[in-house]
Amino acid sequence: MKASSLAFSLLSAAFYLLWTPSTGLKTLNLGSCVIATNLQEIRNGFSEIRGSVQAKDGNIDIRILRRTESLQDTKPADQCCLLRHLLRLYLDRVFKNYQTPDHYTLRKISSLANSFLTIKKDLRLCLEPQAAVVKALGELDILLQWMEETE
Repeated sequence: MKASSLAFSLLSAAFYLLWTPSTGLKTLNLGSCVIATNLQEIRNGFSEIRGSVQAKDGNIDIRILRRTESLQDTKPADQCCLLRHLLRLYLDRVFKNYQTPDHYTLRKISSLANSFLTIKKDLRLCLEPQAAVVKALGELDILLQWMEETE
């Protein structure tokens, strides 16, 4: 009897350890990329600091991302690449350069950055480096036209 209750306890503990990390995991199908991440955990971490971060934003008339509609218009074939570039922006520019004396907020931002790094490592490169350079140079006229139209 003792052996069966010990075996049941060990089995229960193993099941708990195996099940807990995957709770909340969501599979994202981004064109050719499929990643699993805990978006709820990331969202919860951000919601804990959202108010204090947004309170410091003095540029209320400027938006970098216009809700999700503009992102939803991205073709499935380009979604993986777009997410990779957005994650790189946040990792290389946003999280690294955010300054605050609040250590709690800094810890939360570090946690968000780690989550983004985990997602980014699961995304493969969008284009070969040389192909990306050629593509960007070939489409420079689109950027220039947009700049001219914003005058």
